[in-house]
Amino acid sequence: MASLAHALLLSCLAAFFASTLQGASPSHKPKSLSTPLPRNYKKVLNTIDSCWRTGSDWAANRRALADCAVGFGQAAIGGKNGKTYVVTTPDDDPINPKPGMLRYGAIRTEPLWIIFARDMVITLENELMINSYKTIDGRGARVEITGGPCLTIEHVSHVIVHGISIHDCKPSKRGLVKSSPTHVGERQGSDGDAIAIFASSNIWIDHCYLARCMDGLIDVIHATTAVTISNNYFTEHDKVMLLGHNDEYTADRVMKVTVVFNHFGPNLYQRMPRVRFGYAHAANNRYDKWQMYAIGGSAGSTIFSEGNYFIAPDIPNAKEVTKREVNGGWKSWKWRSSKDVFMNSAYFVQSGYGSCAPRYSQAQSFTVSPGSMTPALTSDAGPLNCVVGEAC
Repeated sequence: MASLAHALLLSCLAAFFASTLQGASPSHKPKSLSTPLPRNYKKVLNTIDSCWRTGSDWAANRRALADCAVGFGQAAIGGKNGKTYVVTTPDDDPINPKPGMLRYGAIRTEPLWIIFARDMVITLENELMINSYKTIDGRGARVEITGGPCLTIEHVSHVIVHGISIHDCKPSKRGLVKSSPTHVGERQGSDGDAIAIFASSNIWIDHCYLARCMDGLIDVIHATTAVTISNNYFTEHDKVMLLGHNDEYTADRVMKVTVVFNHFGPNLYQRMPRVRFGYAHAANNRYDKWQMYAIGGSAGSTIFSEGNYFIAPDIPNAKEVTKREVNGGWKSWKWRSSKDVFMNSAYFVQSGYGSCAPRYSQAQSFTVSPGSMTPALTSDAGPLNCVVGEAC
């Protein structure tokens, strides 16, 4: 599949560079910016999407998705080896979930591939604890999780969340929450993140819409590692993505996260991502006019920005892509930029010496395209409108 993906990308390069871009956004997304973008927008399937989107049999072969991740979360298999569980109701019960509820499937101990019987808006009564070896797959339905606490991935592995809109999440109150078929524990209350990932590994968040939550949109903390965050659409939020708990939590040195093919849309302020201690590879992401900064960090973090498309805001003192959350001592941190495109006077302040490459395994590796390709590669960020019997 990887060779097919690379071939598709290469075949599109000539056509793309001969053309210019002008993007049409799906109805749930804000209109494109008036700032200069390459014109005559030609959609290009990125490495992940070309792995599964070209066939019309996706609904009968959903588990093929689990073979398509790249980067540090490539090994996440979710519920690939389990049965299919169908969510039939938007109702929720955090203590005694019933069959048909999302929570009933998410907390099971066995692997499950979770799908949805129809469009639904789910308002959770308390944070949703997702157990290991689960895929939450929104393809074929319009699924929103909104208006209450949202997703928690804690002390687990092999979780895939795909094709869900998660927005307007709120903090939860202290209370009992079931996290497995045999365990109900008292939770202290979640912060209001869209997706909070604690002490977990092999996690893949793909093609989601995330906006307007009370805390962060995605938090990756407490020594979580082997994560890929891809093809998501972020908008209308302050603190977007946190990688690393705090400046004292040295266990986050093991953290490795790939942030790839995402569209950081209008009305975002900061943290796309903000990194502490660990390593982040941000590749082929589009950034539309952040209000404070795009990529930041502290605590000796390592950041490789590669092939991104940065459109600076019109705010004169917010043109810099980067922000070090420290008064000094950061010049040895490895923060590098390669193949990035900088628009509207955007600029990246580099630092450090020596190699900053992600050192992916052969299975994790992928070709990073020049930044000029990124608007095309991210044109379908967010949930897809997949129709049974047709290619997505």
